[in-house]
Amino acid sequence: MKKRFFTLLFLVFFFSHSYSQNSQIEGHIKLNGSTSMLSGVSLYLEGTNFGSSTNGNGYYIIENIPEGNYTLVVSAIGYFTQKKEVSIGFNEELTVNVTLVESISSLSEVMIISGGNTRLKDIPGSVHYISPSDIEKFSYTDINRTLRTIPGVNIQEEDGFGLFPNIGLRGTGVERSSKITLMEDGVLIAPAPYAAPAAYYFPTIGRIQAIEVLMGSSQIKYGPYTTGGAINLISTQIPNEFTGKINLMGGSFGNRNLYASVGDSQKRFGYLVETLQFGSNGFKEIDQPENRGFDRNSGFTKQDYLAKFRVNTSDSAKVYQSLTFKVGFALADINETYLGLTQEDFNNNPIRRYAGSQVDNITTKQSQYSLTHTAKFSESFSINTVAYRTNFDRNWYKLDKVKDSTGTKTKIAEILDNPSEFNEAYNIITGTSSINEDALFVKANNRSYYAQGVQTALGYNFETNRIKHDIDVGFRIHQDQIDRFQWYDEYAMNNGVMELTKAGVHGTESNRIETATAFATYLQYKLTIGKLTATPGFRFENIRQKRKDYGNTDPDRTGINLTQRSNTVSVFIPGIGLDYKFNKHISTFLGVHKGFAPPGSKEEVEPEESINYELGIRYAKKGLSGQVVLFANDYSNLLGTDLEGAGGGGTNELFNGGDVLTKGLEFLATYDLLYFNKQSAFSLPLSITYTYTDAKFLNNFDSDFGGWGEVSAGDQIPYLAKNQFTFLIGIEHYKFSVNLSGKYMDEMRTEPGQGPIPYNEKTDSYFIIDASANYSIHKNIDLFANASNLFNQIYVVARRPAGLRPGMPRAFNIGVKANF
Repeated sequence: MKKRFFTLLFLVFFFSHSYSQNSQIEGHIKLNGSTSMLSGVSLYLEGTNFGSSTNGNGYYIIENIPEGNYTLVVSAIGYFTQKKEVSIGFNEELTVNVTLVESISSLSEVMIISGGNTRLKDIPGSVHYISPSDIEKFSYTDINRTLRTIPGVNIQEEDGFGLFPNIGLRGTGVERSSKITLMEDGVLIAPAPYAAPAAYYFPTIGRIQAIEVLMGSSQIKYGPYTTGGAINLISTQIPNEFTGKINLMGGSFGNRNLYASVGDSQKRFGYLVETLQFGSNGFKEIDQPENRGFDRNSGFTKQDYLAKFRVNTSDSAKVYQSLTFKVGFALADINETYLGLTQEDFNNNPIRRYAGSQVDNITTKQSQYSLTHTAKFSESFSINTVAYRTNFDRNWYKLDKVKDSTGTKTKIAEILDNPSEFNEAYNIITGTSSINEDALFVKANNRSYYAQGVQTALGYNFETNRIKHDIDVGFRIHQDQIDRFQWYDEYAMNNGVMELTKAGVHGTESNRIETATAFATYLQYKLTIGKLTATPGFRFENIRQKRKDYGNTDPDRTGINLTQRSNTVSVFIPGIGLDYKFNKHISTFLGVHKGFAPPGSKEEVEPEESINYELGIRYAKKGLSGQVVLFANDYSNLLGTDLEGAGGGGTNELFNGGDVLTKGLEFLATYDLLYFNKQSAFSLPLSITYTYTDAKFLNNFDSDFGGWGEVSAGDQIPYLAKNQFTFLIGIEHYKFSVNLSGKYMDEMRTEPGQGPIPYNEKTDSYFIIDASANYSIHKNIDLFANASNLFNQIYVVARRPAGLRPGMPRAFNIGVKANF
């Protein structure tokens, strides 16, 4: 009996002592190749319930761990998962520091993030990176909202969903993102970036893993557009281990979003397959006639499919080589229109859509192919070559003009600007039966594009007497084309329902082909001597553009009325950036470079040219980081484009805009409000972004373009907000996170002018707040919710292409994210 008592006493003492022990694992998690600590990183002991996450200082602690052997798993979105075997003894305090590597670090040397052999943080000038974890915070499907945290970005919303972005950088103009260099994985992605740069195709942000934005002198590597900057969208990369992901969300306006991917890497090969299925019923309400069986929403569907396959040598090969094939397809069916609202109708119901837009629709089909070869001869020398091809077909079928009973044809923009003057046409648009059967002219803006080329980038670095040398050389041979083959269909309006009365002959509205062939090369040399880094470089572009116009009476393209024209330009684009590090926390940079944009196929049109300057300072210490930049773009000739989407006639002709001066200020600061509380399980990151932009014409001219009209010296460039402000604040824990984002946008002129802005020539200023929340119910499963325009602000985002357009009203989405 006594023996059993002592045995029981021993067991009680043993187990109570075991479970009361204070063994713990603590440490810091930092980014590879950097002193930056990572917050929000999840850590757990595999097969147990012991876990934690890093605070704003990258610190974590896992407490009350029984002694034994464990596998510590360290993971974060956008980084390779790390596993470490640990052994912890009784009452031991074990320190385990871990370095994480970004999962996009395997990107080829043509990427901005590596810049040949240059890290992003070391590029002189203003550069920004939106990481996978940044994108995951809100899981936006609207690129306009994703870019709001980057200073220097100019945006004009159009459809509310971000389907047709209008993005500029540093006052370049926003029209269809045609004045910036757009890339996906370092390859030009606009449908025809030289011949017709208006980006009617834009990669869906829902399948993009990260974003790089580069402004300043170093952008000359990424032409042809070198004034404002470059945006590189990084697609999902092949993972280094078997990984899968499924995101499923739904919400307001019938929104639905499914993303799925799976991938793996073995010693000699890797693959990734993904799809995004995205759609909505739309938030605009099309006028519905009673008892006519008409039912059509203002929504859309988008389907993206992408696959990558890689074969490679072993890591230990004398010359590491890889060959990656990428193929993607994207389909879209969008019930979008150019027809907006009159001021009065907007005031009554901002989400109304007139009956005259009921057949408006755009269908698109995009495909992309690329083959990338990478050869890494040593740590200091590598060559990357990409052969690529993109195809894009679209037909935007939309109301263009109205014919009244007198036979007068009027463009829809003119009708909505003066509804009382064109009363009959306005009534037809809003559903009143037309007298004539050819009252509504719906134009099929049917166009096909392709772009193809080969580009090579070489990176070489070495040291001599403590001086670091980095040399990047690149070449690109490129060709692209746009083929317009358009027509008009005629409709009658019958008690609110449009009825086709005459189908047009294809090729009788616009029937022409424009082709561009370009050779480009660049050389950039980075020299680092102590605290000073100098990066001189140049770019050379030789571009030949030609047009074949078959006229409106030769749909078979026999050439009976053929007219041709061509234009050739060669340009040398120099630039230099300087960076000086006062200490490890503070540095300053200065850049000067030439800005350029191709002039099109019309001989009398000159290239867009400017001299661009920037001066900035960076700071990073104890959880606080930021930069302030002053910039100025001095144009000797600004190019304008007659885009219908920008309120013009739709000829797509370029024209000389003369002297322009754009200047401004960019500010960005981030801080973790709990940085000094190293034991806290929470982080409280705060980010503030501000942009000031002032852009003025310096000469008088008549543009013959409806969006600009007659311009006087001193007029402000339209659709550029002077002041933009964004804040982002969140509370992060390894189990959950909550984020708030606020965006203030100043009012914008819709026409050139100066002084007080007339009421009918401006957009609204607005302040919009979005929110998101994430809760981890399992180490591989998260519940997610977001809200856009939380307080349901009503505001005008544009008065073009025709009439007033609203911003997105309040919308909610909820869903689940699973990883395996």
